[in-house]
Amino acid sequence: MSGFIQGDDRHQATLFPERVDDYIAEDNAVRVIDVFVDDLDLSGLGFKTHSEKTGRPAYHPTILLKLYVYGYLNRVQSSRRLEREAHRNVELMWLTGRLAPDFKTIADFRKNNGQAIRLVCREFILLCKKLELFADAFVAIDGSKFKAVNNRDRNFTKAKMQRRLQQIDESIERYLSQIASADRQEAAVATDNTQRLKDKITALKTEMTGLKKLEVQMLQAPDQQISLTDPDARSMATSGRGTGTVGYNVQTAVDATHHLIVTHEVTNVGHDRHQLHHMAQQAKEVIGSETLAVVADRGYFTGKELLACEQSKITTYLPKPQTSGSTKKGLFSKRDFTYKAEDDEYECPAGKRLIWRFETEEKGLTLHKYWSSHCPNCSLKSQCTTSPYRRVTRWEHEAVLEATEIRLEQEPERMRTRRATVEHPFGTLKGWMGYTHFQMKTLKHVSTEMSLHVLAYNFKRVLAILGVQPLLQAIQT
Repeated sequence: MSGFIQGDDRHQATLFPERVDDYIAEDNAVRVIDVFVDDLDLSGLGFKTHSEKTGRPAYHPTILLKLYVYGYLNRVQSSRRLEREAHRNVELMWLTGRLAPDFKTIADFRKNNGQAIRLVCREFILLCKKLELFADAFVAIDGSKFKAVNNRDRNFTKAKMQRRLQQIDESIERYLSQIASADRQEAAVATDNTQRLKDKITALKTEMTGLKKLEVQMLQAPDQQISLTDPDARSMATSGRGTGTVGYNVQTAVDATHHLIVTHEVTNVGHDRHQLHHMAQQAKEVIGSETLAVVADRGYFTGKELLACEQSKITTYLPKPQTSGSTKKGLFSKRDFTYKAEDDEYECPAGKRLIWRFETEEKGLTLHKYWSSHCPNCSLKSQCTTSPYRRVTRWEHEAVLEATEIRLEQEPERMRTRRATVEHPFGTLKGWMGYTHFQMKTLKHVSTEMSLHVLAYNFKRVLAILGVQPLLQAIQT
């Protein structure tokens, strides 16, 4: 191999062995992990470990937490893979003092310290606040579906159950007709075919009996849905038409300037309608600002949520869903009627006034009804309504919704900012997590796993923004 760069002889003894620290560069991210975890008050955060039954002392939480932070930062989430890395990875040897816990100890630490791990994620966010990375007080909120450890075939909804039972009935009928046909064939061939088909029918009837038992449990569930592998996972529709996944809906509030995840939450509710104020209020508390600007998509547009944000000094930017039945029929929509606040009346496209008629309450909302007496003789009636009168309904806090629409019309660039801000973390996290996004089961443990992913994501973002040495100095001051 002459003429090439030569390596050291692996059998050559050295008089003065090199220090492990010599292998870790000064700008290595592992040094930040070491300082960050050492600076935490782990007992105050609620970390706990258990000694072995043999009396052997437990590993200190600091060692196991460093192991996990390093693992998630480097896309090594499995406890068995972390155990192997601790034996061969020089960076981990440096970080843990050459300690190598077994995979069961590593897995139990994550399982038993979920709340404390989530608080560590929050501690890093508070460090970002200390570094004034959230100065603009502007976040984008969105949710995304993450796959659970639960195959779609092991999740049942009412519709899925009915569809599967119907398929079994059709299959049994088909096999019975095939048996009748086989009886007309030669005796030896008919016997073999008949027995094979009878075995299939028996298997289908056994499956049907099991499904009937599952159906009873499913109908007793609050949302009439049951998952066999991960009991908390739920079937959720995704953006593709007619597609879905069994998993969790992860909500995030992302800083629009540095793309840091300010706050997050894992839910098993398949829609975002009741998440806007909750997530915005959490982000506002973390940032510590008196006011906050929030941008989200139309899936969050709900009157009560927008009102709660207005009362909490949270300025919202999100489009209103266009779901008017009149528009689909080619008729005037509510947007074509102008509200005259000074008179508490609506003006229709024909220039007539719809006056206030009465107040009612529907689904906990106080609504006002308006219509005009001129409707039967109006020349535009065929373009307006098929009923005798065109009635317009106004919520008592409709002004909040109108103000939200006006703000977005004046600043349409906010929606471009939303997409460029909040989609990036989701794509990055799913790429890190692999095909099956979560490795743990149940909402409690999945939330812990998500916190580790968010901590790793924010860690990388801050390292890219500030660099290793400035971040080290910020933690130590």
